[in-house]
Amino acid sequence: MDHLWSPWRGEHVARHADETRRGRHGDGPSVFARIAAEPERDEENLVVFRGEALFVVMNRYPYTNGHLLLVPYREVGAYDALTEAERVELAHLTARAMGWIRKALAPDGFNVGINQGSAAGAGIPRHLHLHLVPRWDGDTNFMPVVGATKVIPEDLGTTYRKLVAARNAEGSAPV
Repeated sequence: MDHLWSPWRGEHVARHADETRRGRHGDGPSVFARIAAEPERDEENLVVFRGEALFVVMNRYPYTNGHLLLVPYREVGAYDALTEAERVELAHLTARAMGWIRKALAPDGFNVGINQGSAAGAGIPRHLHLHLVPRWDGDTNFMPVVGATKVIPEDLGTTYRKLVAARNAEGSAPV
């Protein structure tokens, strides 16, 4: 069995177990709706940006460092259920967030995608979100190939500060 130290997952696992024990898992607002309603906790929640209809938050369990989620404030489960304004902001914000990641982390490419519905792999199917994942040439090394383990090379707080600095350097251009 492979083990990789990731202490930030402990709180998530404990909360999930507690909610399951109390029969509350899946009830109430999604984690994204809770984050959307807590602007005073943006740094703790790793919210990089708040727009008119969407916000950008770091994935707390990333595929790689700098993995961002673009999330509508409104809990909606399907891309075609977004309003036109939400779809336009999603497109513009994707481009802006790519710029922040380029400035902060200098990736060689990106994976951009939406997993819509649990059959498509959506972890939170009732609250649509776009994954913006930076990628680097050669970022597949022996760990995932031989050890089936992905290594995240930087802690979330350091990456968060880099992304916020890149966003701030951009200025406060509207979405």
